[in-house]
Amino acid sequence: MSIGNSPEEDRPTVGRALHQARIDARLTVDEVSTATRVRVPIVHAIEEDDFSRCGGDVYARGHIRTLARAVDLDAEALVAQYDEEHGGRPEPTPAASLFEAERIRPEPRRPNWTAAMVAAIVAVVGFVGFTLFNGGGDESGSQVADKKPSAAPTKEKPTPTRPSDPKPSESAVAGVPVDKVTVRMVADDGNSWVSAEDSAGKLLYEGPLKDGATKTFTDDERIDLVLGNAGAVRLWVNGKEVDRIGDAGNVERVSYTRGDPEQG
Repeated sequence: MSIGNSPEEDRPTVGRALHQARIDARLTVDEVSTATRVRVPIVHAIEEDDFSRCGGDVYARGHIRTLARAVDLDAEALVAQYDEEHGGRPEPTPAASLFEAERIRPEPRRPNWTAAMVAAIVAVVGFVGFTLFNGGGDESGSQVADKKPSAAPTKEKPTPTRPSDPKPSESAVAGVPVDKVTVRMVADDGNSWVSAEDSAGKLLYEGPLKDGATKTFTDDERIDLVLGNAGAVRLWVNGKEVDRIGDAGNVERVSYTRGDPEQG
């Protein structure tokens, strides 16, 4: 099905073109949703030319491209039509004007109880040694006054053995359980829209991931992700960092299971 050669007044809207192409391909909304990982309510909304559920123009263009490919339409032509119908492709907006950056607060440092105990032991040993040294050799006060002070032998204080400093841990993510799949994402190059589902299809999270923010998801079998701005997100899967799964502005879908990171 082609929409590029139709007269302007007879050309169907983007949503209508996708709807008709899906019918011609004898596909249901559920089948398209399964093939593209675009949720059923969003597919329905786009076919009705309602793009408000996409989360913005960037994500709307990504969904249009994905759905167009699934029903064998010219994806770039549909995106160009969407831009025409919605005022053209907007100029990039600085991320700071969209969101107030959410900074990750460092965890408060725990008190070093080992160092405190060692310091207490040294203080006790020093006090005992000082007391014994000053009170051990004097018979009376007069004898001490008659004798000239002599240099007292230097006693070496015992040095308590300090436990070796623990090696710094690799990362909090490196200690993930091996019998589960754990995905940690951090937006480090702008804002993104993300969605995460568990192996049962339950929606764990859907919404914006602001620049500097982090999300962690865990399941027994599988985690399915949709990244609206894939180039802005770093991923750690089962304790290992994986390569970025897409470029800035691209919508990408990926699944991870237990063990070494494998894209589904």
